[in-house]
Amino acid sequence: MHATLGRTNDRSLPLAGSLLRRVVTPVLTVGSLCLALQAAEPQQSQERGKSPNIVIILADDLGWNDVGFHGSAIRTPNIDGLVKGGAQFTQYYAAATCSPTRVGLLTGRNPANFGVYAPLGASTRVQPSDMRLPFALQELGYTTHIAGKWHIGELPEHRPLQNGFLTSYGYLRGQIDPYTHRYKFGDHATWHRNDQFVDECGHVTDLITQEAIRVIEQSGTKPFFLYVCHHSPHYPLNEPPSWIEPYSEVFEDIWRRHFAGAVSHMDAGIGDILDALKRTGKRESTVVVFLSDNGGQQSWSSGANQYNGRYAPHTALGDNTPLRGWKATLYEGGIRVPAAIQWPGKIEPGRVVDAPTCMIDWAPTLIRLAGGQVDPAWKLEGIDLWPLITEDQSPKPRLLYWNHGGSVRALRDGDWKLILHRNGQMELFNLANDPNEEHDLAKDQPKQVEKLRQELDQRRQEMESSK
Repeated sequence: MHATLGRTNDRSLPLAGSLLRRVVTPVLTVGSLCLALQAAEPQQSQERGKSPNIVIILADDLGWNDVGFHGSAIRTPNIDGLVKGGAQFTQYYAAATCSPTRVGLLTGRNPANFGVYAPLGASTRVQPSDMRLPFALQELGYTTHIAGKWHIGELPEHRPLQNGFLTSYGYLRGQIDPYTHRYKFGDHATWHRNDQFVDECGHVTDLITQEAIRVIEQSGTKPFFLYVCHHSPHYPLNEPPSWIEPYSEVFEDIWRRHFAGAVSHMDAGIGDILDALKRTGKRESTVVVFLSDNGGQQSWSSGANQYNGRYAPHTALGDNTPLRGWKATLYEGGIRVPAAIQWPGKIEPGRVVDAPTCMIDWAPTLIRLAGGQVDPAWKLEGIDLWPLITEDQSPKPRLLYWNHGGSVRALRDGDWKLILHRNGQMELFNLANDPNEEHDLAKDQPKQVEKLRQELDQRRQEMESSK
C-alpha cells in the first residue's frame, strides 16, 4: 500500500532522519543583439501557423528508466501525459554532463566548438553572439525567460541577461543545496533574480515552478520562450517526507526513495505549469518540450568541506537500465535520455520518433517553428526535427560526436558507434543489434574501427579549429 503523493508548504529545512549527518547554521548590460535572419518578415508554413509559445523543461540527471513511460516504478503522470498527447524520442542524445548539453541546446552547435567538455566554472568562452536560440526568438518578437539552473558561466558578463534572456531566476552554478540554495562550498552565493544575488526561502523545485507560473501568468499577448531548468533529481537530495513516503515499499535503498520523491515532486510542478498554461488560455498555442541534460548518476558522496558536511553518501540515485553506463560516460546510459514534445492539435498524440536526434537540434527546430529562418553564417549543426515529428520523415545520414573531458570521445555514424577512451582503448558497437552495448566488436571489425577513428579525428580537428 502506498501513500498519496503530496507537497508541503513547510519552508523549514527538514531532516531526513539519520541520513543527514548534522545541520550547521548557514549568497555588464548587453543591448539588443541583432541576429541576421534570412527574411525580414519570415513566412510561416501553413501547418505551423501562428508563432507558438515555447516551453522547454530540462531535468537534471534524470536517467532513462526514471520516467513512467519507460516503465519505471517512479510515478510521473504529467511527464507521461506529454508523451501520450504528443511525441517521444527513442534515440535522443544529450552530452555526458550538464553544461555541454545546455550550451548545445541554446547555441545549436556542438559544445566542443567552444571548448566546453564538462561542467563549467565561473567563466566560459561561449559568447552572447553564440546564443542563437534565445536571441533569434527575441528578434521574432518573443519575450525570453529562464527559471532554474544556468551553468554557462557565473561572472556578470556570462549571466543569462547578457545571453538572450529578458528575465532570469534561479542559480548560476550547479550542485546547490535544495533549501539554502548555496553552491556546495558553503557560503558561495549563486541564487539570483535578474542576474543579481538574492536570498529566498523554499524548496528549489517549488521556487522554480512558481517562477515559471509567474512568467506564464504575466506573459501578455506576445509569444514567450520559457526555459525551465530544474535542480531535480540532481544531488544533494533533501525532499519533504510527503514525497519520499510513497516509495517506502517500492525501493529498498533510502536514497533511491529520495531520488524517486524528487522526480515525483518535479513531475507535480510540471503539472502545475501545464495547468497554468490551460488556465491562461495558452495551452493550445504552446509547444512543450521535456528533456534530461544527461543520464542518471549511480551514487554520490561529498567531502566534509561541501555543504558544511551535512549530507551522508547517496548510495543509489538514477537508473539507466537497460542501457549501459552512467552520467559522465559516453556509453548510452550516460548520453541517451528521455525526451518528449507536445503541441495540442499540431502533433498527433502517441507519435514515436525513432531516429538519432540530439540537443543541438532544438535551436534550428524552434527558430523555424517560431517563423524564423536559420542563417547559414551561424553554422548551426542541428537538424529541423519538425518533419520527423509530424511527417514520418527520416533524417539524412549524420554523424553524432561527443568529446567528454577533452580526451574521451565517441562518434555515432548510422548504427555504428565508436568510443575512444583515455588510455587509447577503442570499443565498437552496432546499436541496431546491440543497443545496450554488451558486445564490443572492435577486434572483429578492424576496418570499421579505422573508418570511424578517422571520422572521429576529423571531427575533433574541425572543432579545434573553430575555437
